[in-house]
Order: sequence, then structure tokens, then C-alpha cells
Amino acid sequence: MQAWLVTAGALEEHPSSDIPALLERTDGFVWVDAPDFDDEVEHVLTEHLHAHPLVLRACRERNFVPTVHAYEEHVFVIVHTPLPGEGGHVHMLELDQLVGTRYLVTVHGPRNPAVSAADATAQTDAVRERLLAGRLRPTTPGELSYAIGSAVARRQSEVVRSVAQRLPALEMRVMGSDFHQPEALLEELFLLRHELLISRTQAGQAHDVFGRLASLERFSSEESRRHARDLSEQFDRVRSMADDESGFLFGVIELYQTRVTTKMTVAMERLAVIAAITLPVTAIASVYGMNVIVNAQTHWVQLAVVLAVMTSISLWLLRWARRQGWW
Repeated sequence: MQAWLVTAGALEEHPSSDIPALLERTDGFVWVDAPDFDDEVEHVLTEHLHAHPLVLRACRERNFVPTVHAYEEHVFVIVHTPLPGEGGHVHMLELDQLVGTRYLVTVHGPRNPAVSAADATAQTDAVRERLLAGRLRPTTPGELSYAIGSAVARRQSEVVRSVAQRLPALEMRVMGSDFHQPEALLEELFLLRHELLISRTQAGQAHDVFGRLASLERFSSEESRRHARDLSEQFDRVRSMADDESGFLFGVIELYQTRVTTKMTVAMERLAVIAAITLPVTAIASVYGMNVIVNAQTHWVQLAVVLAVMTSISLWLLRWARRQGWW
């Protein structure tokens, strides 16, 4: 766990033991960032920030749906950031924010063991770098929370743009495919759709969460509600981008599935024609192969007649199938 005092001109790092004293200072506000929820974080939230038990439970457990809880002293918000992983899996990186008038607490996780701490804290690290470089000067915890929320929206937008960049190449492969091995390309298309749907879902849920936060007049200031409205619009824009790309991707998938299905249908028709042509030959050969018909020697004239009949029937069926347009 790391603690900073955010002032108008600097970002001062302090040990966690200084948090009670930092909360008493009036020249800035406190930012506590915890890569993982542990006993130390729980102690700070309980003893110094008087967090509700529901907040503690939400920070301790993994939450799959963004949410917002408003209390008299602070507002608690949960949002998620998508992180594409191996084999088409998309990790949901949880970020919990406790926003008060004198402090901001950001808690990351719980996270999958496959996700590194650097990936989990990428958004807050980027905001902290902006603070250290002087490109960001928040005066309230709400402004800092707004910057972090914007970073989450940008990350979701980057995932959608990454999908959009890969789509044209896949479309070209679909148009030029020979359909010999469609499983690999279909799997790649569906994994891309899975990645896009997760990003769309997270953006849509975050849009609803900050829309709700913008309506909490009792528990938030006008500035906080203005920031929430802006974040809601940012996430709505990401959702709109994901919807547009989803429409394009679904069209590519449907085109490929239709072409594969048509190819299979044509193949089945040709196989049916072959089966129909050989059926009379098989029937006549089966009759002559029965044990009830016994010949002591080969009757060449009869054999020639039978073969001629077989050939004539097959040719007639082949000509009829051709007229039907089956081959």
C-alpha cells in the first residue's frame, strides 16, 4: 500500500503510518493506492476512513459487475478494465475507488494469478506519472478520481481499437478463403467477438454506474456530478464504438458461415447425385449376387446386357441430374 499527499504543486509520498496526520492537513488531500487488499488496507479503511462493512466486503471479494454505493462521508465505485490474455481469454481488472472530501482510496483486485501487478495498476500508475510530471494538478479527490476513470475509459477504447485494427486482415482472409480448414478462422473470429463483447459490456455497465452517480445530489457535489456525467458520456462513446465494430464483425462472421454452409450444401448435393447414379448399379449387382441365382458358367451375352442396362440407367440419371442443375 502506498500513500501520497496531493498538493497544488507536488505529490509527496509518505508511509502508511502517516495517513492519520495527512488527513488533518489542509494543504492537500490523501491518495492511498493498494495493489492488493490486505489487513493493512482493511485497518486504514476501518479505523481512519470509517468505511461501511459492505465496502470492505466488496474490496475483499471479486466483483464481476460495476457498482456504486453512496454514503454520508464518501462514495464507493467499482469499475473494470479489460486485458486480453492467452487463448482468447479477457481478464477483468477490477478497480475499487473510495472517494471522500479529503481522500481517495484505490484498491486493485482481487486479480487472476496470470495478471501481473504492473498490468493491474497500469491506469493509476499512468495518472501518478502525470502528477509527477506536472501535467495533472487535481485540487480535490473527485478530480483525481475523474482522471483515473478517464484512464479506464481510454483503456477500454484501446481494446476496441485493437479489435478494429485486426478486423480488415480477417475480412481479407474470409474473402480469399479456400474453405479447406474453416475451423481455425472461425475460432479466431469468435474469439475476437468475445473480446469485443466483454469490452462493450464493461463500457455499458460503467456508463450506467456513472450515470447513477451523476444523479446522487444528496451525496455528491455539483463538481462530482459534472465529472460523473462526463465519464458516463466517455463510456457511452466506448460502448457505441464497440457496437459499431460488433456489427461489422458479426457481418464478417455471417458472411463466412454462409459461404462455408453453401460450400457444404453444394458438396452434399454432388454426393447425393453420385449416390443416385450408383444406386441402380448397386441394386442390379445385389440381385445377381444373391445365392438363389446359380450359374455354372459365365453367360457373356447376359452379362453384356446387364452391363448395358446399368450403364444406360446411370447415364440417364446423370443427364436428369444435369437438367435439374445439381452439378
